[in-house]
Amino acid sequence: MLRLVIGNKNYSSWSMRPWLAMTVAGIPFEETVVPLDQPDTRAEIARHSPSGKVPCLIDGGIQVWESLAILEYLAERFPDRALWPADSAARAAARSVSAEMHAGFSALRKLLPMNLWRPIESRALTPEAAANVERLLAIWRDCRDRFGADGPFLFGAFSIADAMFAPVVTRFRTYDVAVDETAARYMEAVESLPAFKAWKAQALKETWVVSRSEIDWPEVKRMS
Repeated sequence: MLRLVIGNKNYSSWSMRPWLAMTVAGIPFEETVVPLDQPDTRAEIARHSPSGKVPCLIDGGIQVWESLAILEYLAERFPDRALWPADSAARAAARSVSAEMHAGFSALRKLLPMNLWRPIESRALTPEAAANVERLLAIWRDCRDRFGADGPFLFGAFSIADAMFAPVVTRFRTYDVAVDETAARYMEAVESLPAFKAWKAQALKETWVVSRSEIDWPEVKRMS
């Protein structure tokens, strides 16, 4: 049985990606949740992950860390689950946008941290974050226009690319970011996934608080 070590579902965007992909693809796994920002967090993660970070996938004696590396490993390990598009051009584009998501958009990440229990309320975008939003919307439009004819996701059927962008969907929703019609429909498709709904439902039951991710919505407001 595969084991996926993750952080809080409310905050851990990196953990969400492989969890969502494995759940949508029907890949059996056990999960270990390590609450973030706790006194024993570092030591507990170190028991599982060589990098000292989550997520980490454990497959017998094999450890795989970093979200995109985990997803690539799963695509190789379970080729029948079609985690990448079958078409070579679509697959190349999916890999490119997934890697871009993994490596970039730091301004957006910093300004709008993933926080599923935060009440929906807009936050003013910095110029850098606004540029990130425009690039993300452009990616979604391009993928949908070129490869999305056979389904509601970026490449038609759900793929690793959608797992990589799912946390962005939560950020856009939480902070009420203005999006175009293509993005709105895509966000609805992601949010309609049973796996997405399950992750969010579990996140909303958590009680651990990561103060650095609460930014302008303190815990006292959340709990009132």
